[in-house]
Amino acid sequence: MNQNEINTINKIRNEYEEKKVTKMDELKALNKKVYKPARIFAYIFGSLNSLVLGLGMCLAMKVILVDVVLAMPIGILIGLLGILLVSINYPMYKKILSRRKRKYQDKIFALSDEILNK
Repeated sequence: MNQNEINTINKIRNEYEEKKVTKMDELKALNKKVYKPARIFAYIFGSLNSLVLGLGMCLAMKVILVDVVLAMPIGILIGLLGILLVSINYPMYKKILSRRKRKYQDKIFALSDEILNK
């Protein structure tokens, strides 16, 4: 049996062994728990508001509702609203993230101290 076959056997065997959850794994999971909701909010909020901005642009350039007289002013207002909402996406993300960091900081500090003291 050559070394390549032995490595393949060990790789397959490792896939079937039960994984033990370590303190480092817990710390990584807790860190993900802090960041994930803020990221999801930022992606969804940013995507929806970029669509609002695009709708305003389409109305202002009369791509849609060509025959409506007030399409351009309404489109400009909707576009400005979209610009405002897209602009506040990052500050809102940072605010949500800082709240979640404050909420979980004691657990993260305790777990990281436990890992570092070992």
